[in-house]
Amino acid sequence: MFDWYRNGSPRERKTFWACYSGWALDSYDLQMFSFLLPTLIALWGLTKAEAGMVGTAALLSAALGGWIAGILSDRYGRVRVLIVSIVWFTFFGVLAGFARDFQQLLIARTLQGFGFGGEWAVGAALMAEVIQPRYRGRAMGFVQSGFALGWAGAVLIITTILALFPAELGWRVAFWFGVVPALVVLFIRRHVKDSDAFVQAVASKAPKASLLTVFQPQYLKLTTLSSVLVIGLQAGCYVILVWIPSLLKDRGIASGSLIATILVMAFGCLLGFASAAYLSDKMGRRPTLILLSLVSWVVTVAYMLIPLNPLIAQVMGFLVGFAAIGMYAALGPFLSELFPTSVRTTCMGFSYNVGKSVGATAVTAVGLLASHLGLSQAIGLFCFAAYAVSVVALLLLPETRGISIDALDGHDADTGAVDSAVPVADKVKTA
Repeated sequence: MFDWYRNGSPRERKTFWACYSGWALDSYDLQMFSFLLPTLIALWGLTKAEAGMVGTAALLSAALGGWIAGILSDRYGRVRVLIVSIVWFTFFGVLAGFARDFQQLLIARTLQGFGFGGEWAVGAALMAEVIQPRYRGRAMGFVQSGFALGWAGAVLIITTILALFPAELGWRVAFWFGVVPALVVLFIRRHVKDSDAFVQAVASKAPKASLLTVFQPQYLKLTTLSSVLVIGLQAGCYVILVWIPSLLKDRGIASGSLIATILVMAFGCLLGFASAAYLSDKMGRRPTLILLSLVSWVVTVAYMLIPLNPLIAQVMGFLVGFAAIGMYAALGPFLSELFPTSVRTTCMGFSYNVGKSVGATAVTAVGLLASHLGLSQAIGLFCFAAYAVSVVALLLLPETRGISIDALDGHDADTGAVDSAVPVADKVKTA
């Protein structure tokens, strides 16, 4: 399972750790905020709808930020945009710790979201272009496992901070601690370079990506279906991540058991990433995603609706982490193999972040619906619908396992010219 790392070049390994760290930071911030929600609700008297609004705002701004970052990455390079994205979300994360009221926190989190939006698609594209095709699924899958590290790290760090500081100061310190990501910028700047595929795409003078690229006929179908896929996956995932601490507290799970449950879920997530990464190279991207969407469909709804005690919460939490979050190990390679290098991060950024923004509305919607149906029922209803949407989109998308980036780009073996006349969907089917 780790032969991709042992056989990888120094460049592949350094790129892996850079992208792994960035994805861990992304999940750290998301879980940090969800873990702070009960404290902010208590201190500021926020309603569940207001709390959900703060969570949604960052995800919505991330959609626009991710789209713009994707375009800039296709024009100016993956590494440069990654550095700017990390510096941006670190700065506004620290600024959020100085907020004095709900409105100021909402503004700071919204601005912070612009930086987070660019990290996933740009990092995934960089890994896809650097790693060998036969190892792409496993390597990119293990990049996604950084999510579990960031998630577990957030639980341990935020719990420690809230225990050491009074609540009025503790949540601020938690935001300020986010300055640590600046260290990753130094690593990326010194050790990681843009892929040869990107350099070749620039040299070939392929058409430059723009805001309208995703609406061009050869890309429109794939970007639309990819967006629908991500809408389903993100709606289910974000509802779980943002509301799970509040749900467990509402259902009488003590704080110590809550921490244990989330850590078990993170461990399930880690194993899910490894399994999905392996399966995506053996079974294919699409079958793996369909299988795990169906498993998530059943397990998530059951987890939200059956009676809970600490043991059941941990068992079900493990299964949710394994399937609902672990499946993202197959999503990165799948989306990166749908589009040519010259527009890869533009189309991936659009699909992933439009999907994220629409899916993120489920966070606020759950908060609104919970006042009428109860939190468990609201979460279960949205997760049920979300995974149905993802399966429908997957059935309409092509399989991409084993595709060559060069073949996808349409490079002529002798001249290096790019054949832009062949629709991308046809290249994926025939590669």
